[in-house]
Amino acid sequence: MKHIIKALCLLVLLNACQKGEINSLNTPVVTGITGNPTRSDLFNLATGAESGMRNSIGFYLDGTGIISREIYRFSSSEPRYTTDLLGGGTKVLDNNTFYLTNPWAARYQVMRQCFILLEALAHTSAAVANDAQKKGFSGYAKTLIGYQLLLNINMTDSNGARIPVANGVAQGPVITNPGIVLDSVLKFLDDGKADLTGADVIFPLSDGFAGFKDATGLLKFNRALAARVHIYRKEWTAALTALNESFFDLNGDLNNGVWHYFSTSGGDLANNSFIAPNSNGEVRIAHPSYATDIIPGDDRINKTQVRQSSASQSGLTGNRDVVIWTSLNAPISIIRNEELVLIYAEANIQSGNFPNAIVALNRIRTAHNLPAYTGAVTTAALTTELLYNRRYSLFMEGHRWIDVRRYGLLGTLPIDRPDDNVWSRYPLPQSESNQ
Repeated sequence: MKHIIKALCLLVLLNACQKGEINSLNTPVVTGITGNPTRSDLFNLATGAESGMRNSIGFYLDGTGIISREIYRFSSSEPRYTTDLLGGGTKVLDNNTFYLTNPWAARYQVMRQCFILLEALAHTSAAVANDAQKKGFSGYAKTLIGYQLLLNINMTDSNGARIPVANGVAQGPVITNPGIVLDSVLKFLDDGKADLTGADVIFPLSDGFAGFKDATGLLKFNRALAARVHIYRKEWTAALTALNESFFDLNGDLNNGVWHYFSTSGGDLANNSFIAPNSNGEVRIAHPSYATDIIPGDDRINKTQVRQSSASQSGLTGNRDVVIWTSLNAPISIIRNEELVLIYAEANIQSGNFPNAIVALNRIRTAHNLPAYTGAVTTAALTTELLYNRRYSLFMEGHRWIDVRRYGLLGTLPIDRPDDNVWSRYPLPQSESNQ
């Protein structure tokens, strides 16, 4: 815990070097951190990057969840949850407001901090960290850069993103081909894999990385993220290869994985995505289709809870609170084994290996109180079954919008008011457009 608190202090120090949003990855930093780093400096940079990944993650999950009609977010102080994000009336997504700029800037801040760590490693003496220990730091930093860039290109898609670069290197242009950005995501992940192979991890991580705090664990985390990217790119064989190097376990604990860790301890960050059931004023409720579309008996209905009275705002109504986060201390998933089992199923479906896919789908079905699959054994039918299970297993983990977009199914999402829209991507932030 004390390492996370120290890391938060370091983030404040680094942010004090600039004003406003993070418009550049090249802002000068305190030279003492990179010029002659101590082991404590390296530890704080590493744990600060982990801590920073939590910043504005709630805005990312709410925004993608609203657009994909997983949830409604009612707020007495913020109408844009039910206007802009749903395309209410004449409203469109704003390129200079909190639901875009906050998570976007937070992700680039983490990438920037990771580059600061990489720069510091280049000036780290052998007495502070040996070569294997330096590889642990660098592999971790490159893994996080890849992951954070992935979240941003998930938001903006063909509106583009900038490939992060080291301090002092001129930034390149906005890349509007998401495939090229994903190339960079994989390059960071693959470079991280190479560094983590044979590395020694000496820096502390929170309990969100429980079971993954050494080089072997971080390498498995890295490969799990790579498997996610490969299915986005329809690289089915590569996805299966990455899964084999990850913590994928067909018969293992579906919740095993890496999580954002939160705490109400002094100086740490609480999970502000938690909203108590039956709250008023601030409400997060499941879209009504969550309950109407679920198969009777599916225990994933318990990710929601019936309210004592329905909640309404702007012509929208729902009666089930989202209860996947149960307290201010509750963790938020980064990647879990349940997702990996579904990646395994998807890669096998799209490769024509239907028996393997059905085994994986049945692993998910039976875990959630459903009988084994008895539908048609075709690519189309099994893909429908896959997407049903991704919808309910990964509810509010940031996947639904990306899934319907990559399968060309945005038009199947419900329109709740006559003038609403389903957005396919966020605009590029104004801060990027102005550069």
